[in-house]
Amino acid sequence: MTATGRKSVTGLTLDTGALLALERGDSRVRALLRRALETGLPLSVPAGVVAQAWRGGPRQARVARLLADPSVYVAPLDDTTARAVGLLCGRSGHRDIVDVHVALLAEELGHTAVTSDPEDLSAVHPGLPLITV
Repeated sequence: MTATGRKSVTGLTLDTGALLALERGDSRVRALLRRALETGLPLSVPAGVVAQAWRGGPRQARVARLLADPSVYVAPLDDTTARAVGLLCGRSGHRDIVDVHVALLAEELGHTAVTSDPEDLSAVHPGLPLITV
């Protein structure tokens, strides 16, 4: 796991790769999220990330527990946000609206993005603080 960007982490925004790593039981991701929850570090997940990762069943028990935690904010893709995501897609040339929503949400909340695809998020938002998993 590597970190780039901000020196102090004020919150974490997870991408699909982070949720899938949690689902696989990746020890580094589990430790990162456990520490975040124990210390009250804000966690956010765009709704599109949930849609990309969610398939249900017992294999996703870890993801289900995380998403059920009242301190985890699942950010909706409402009309206002959808328009902001669309504008950022146009400016960045990036077509994946979920990646763009991750970058937009992390920036709006002052969070570090937890991602398995740092190149994609850096293309959307150069300088966005990242933790690569």
